[in-house]
Amino acid sequence: MERRNARQTREIVVPGDVLDGTGMKPGENAYLSDGKVRASVMGVRNVFQNTVGVIPLKGCYMPTSGDTVIGVIVDIGPSNWLVDIGAPYPAPLHVNEVPWKVEFGDTSRYLGMGNVVLLKVLSVDESKKIQVTMKDSGLRKIEGGRLVKISHSKVSRVIGKSGSMISMLKNMTDCRITVGQNGMIWIDGDDENADVAVQAIKMIEEKAQSGNLTDKVKEFIESKLPQSEEYDDEGDE
Repeated sequence: MERRNARQTREIVVPGDVLDGTGMKPGENAYLSDGKVRASVMGVRNVFQNTVGVIPLKGCYMPTSGDTVIGVIVDIGPSNWLVDIGAPYPAPLHVNEVPWKVEFGDTSRYLGMGNVVLLKVLSVDESKKIQVTMKDSGLRKIEGGRLVKISHSKVSRVIGKSGSMISMLKNMTDCRITVGQNGMIWIDGDDENADVAVQAIKMIEEKAQSGNLTDKVKEFIESKLPQSEEYDDEGDE
């Protein structure tokens, strides 16, 4: 398998955008027009040797200002961390956007490779460069529990109308559950209960278009955790 050039520019393009005007050849999902290589699909600009093309997004999560997301630290620099939030490109988290006073070069003391964090998207500019922060209420490093990944397009079904579905999941499984807009979900509770919560969330993703989904999920949880009807409606995060 060919290795792509590690120095390629990871930027989002839409059909018609100019990928190159310096004489490179069109690669996959690209075409030549007026001496310039242009994108034929929406995706990530991809350079390999002397060709330039586009990797289709295929429903990839596109961050929006104000989104709360769950990400994983994938690289560490002297003054920032790179966080994988499921977007086509990593999100840089600067030391000025964390709740600790971090000295230059001391970043790894606070967040290490593979650590999971709850973030908010501050902004996304016209070049698709994004800024994220941990300096807001509830944002934090996530420890313990387990992560579940679903399609970001199904997040609204997991949350439900006015938060009805997620409240039911929390109360019936007695788990703490935090849902990221990027489709990453954190679940923390007793092993058996957390297993059922994971299964219920996967069920919601699979049957997102079906009717009476709340009733179906409720029946499923009750069949797995008969005592779940006894849980009260105390608030959770």
